[in-house]
Amino acid sequence: MMSTATAPVLSYSPLALSVPGRPVDLEVRVTAPETGTALPVVLFSHGHGPSNNLSSLNGYAPLVNRWAADGFVVVQPTHLTSRTLAHLVADAPGAPYFWRSRAEDMSHILDRLDVIENVVPLLAGRIDRTRVAVAGHSFGGFTASLLLGARVTDPDTGEEVRLVEPRITAGVLLAAPGRGDVINGPMGGALPVFRSLDFTTMTAPALVVAGDEDDSRHFTDMGPAWHADPYTLGPGPKSLLTLFGAGHALGGIPGYDVAETTDENPARVAAVARLTAAYLRSALHPGDGAWPAACDALANDVDPVGRVDAK
Repeated sequence: MMSTATAPVLSYSPLALSVPGRPVDLEVRVTAPETGTALPVVLFSHGHGPSNNLSSLNGYAPLVNRWAADGFVVVQPTHLTSRTLAHLVADAPGAPYFWRSRAEDMSHILDRLDVIENVVPLLAGRIDRTRVAVAGHSFGGFTASLLLGARVTDPDTGEEVRLVEPRITAGVLLAAPGRGDVINGPMGGALPVFRSLDFTTMTAPALVVAGDEDDSRHFTDMGPAWHADPYTLGPGPKSLLTLFGAGHALGGIPGYDVAETTDENPARVAAVARLTAAYLRSALHPGDGAWPAACDALANDVDPVGRVDAK
């Protein structure tokens, strides 16, 4: 599949950030447009998919390249859940899912934006630190939900946990897990923190992207509607992009030509990249009409990839 990028982008990795108490350095990839200033930041949280490498800073190029081409600095950490680190962190506190650490990684990145800006070639002086969004796919959508204000209960202590990051003002949740009180599948035992996931406190603006064939039976028998819960149960303003015929990979967003994708569809991936970029532009640049225009074009398409609801 050819890139949907519309302008040249620069990518730099790995950039290692030392974090006290973290068992290994926090490594990130930074992707930015070749030109432009006052660039907003998008933090991207990878999922926990079956690949050895795509669930790391090396994944999700179809989205990242498009977002960077549209004027964003995209920062992708390798979370401790990545299979690329399994041999190094198997016995670390929080293993194997590191649900709290994943969210904390994003705050550490925001704390170090000055380092990132000065290390990455040609980036100095070009970042707008006042405009920050978070995006995430699957388990990354859970991470993004926490940063946007969703709450959970720590299954080990029984304490309510809030990891909301006030420097983040908008988000994109891609095939994210839904509410916890309907989880009745085997993964509920492996990830008990998911059972307490509550979106009623997730007040930040967000676009929720869900496939209408994404039936995650390993978590719940609720069906594809489960992945719309962040929209259905979260306070507005929220938008929901429902993709027709899409499974959990939403056509193949984890990478170019990913054979394991059950619903491989390059056109769908390109549409997800285009529509999410439009949402991010309007969310981080008040008054920008990219998202309303994209919604109008989708509504008037004779063969639409999906539909948009809003509240």
